[in-house]
Amino acid sequence: MPTADWKRICCPIDFSDASRAAMEVAADLARRTGAELWLLHAYPVPGYTFPDGSVVASPKMLQDLADGAQRHLDEWRTAAEGLGAPRVETAKEAGEPAAEIVAFARERGVDLLVLGTHGRTGLEHALMGSIAERVVRKAHCPVLTVRPPPA
Repeated sequence: MPTADWKRICCPIDFSDASRAAMEVAADLARRTGAELWLLHAYPVPGYTFPDGSVVASPKMLQDLADGAQRHLDEWRTAAEGLGAPRVETAKEAGEPAAEIVAFARERGVDLLVLGTHGRTGLEHALMGSIAERVVRKAHCPVLTVRPPPA
């Protein structure tokens, strides 16, 4: 897909170093193409399942999580603007991250997803999987994955 077609870029972030690397690439692409950049934080709703039932977070805890996420998103928006992205928007979605990212991209007409990888391997990858891998398989648009720089 030619970069001229990229009008709306979405960079899902979890505030990690891997996400920072992806955001820097996404901001640069937005600057070069004049695209709108969405910074999306998709996070699972905290809860626990026991044999006798489930426990979910209280409304206050959920609000505190949302407020904290918004503070971080605002900081990252400032950083993306500092890197030259012409228009930066933020959003947060609660739910299974890969599904939320794919749904958000489809609903907003995103042309390109740029997301960081964490480089999980072996047993950790087998047990936890990869959000990036699930997004690549389900997304309707191109996905650019960015590995963080070596430590």
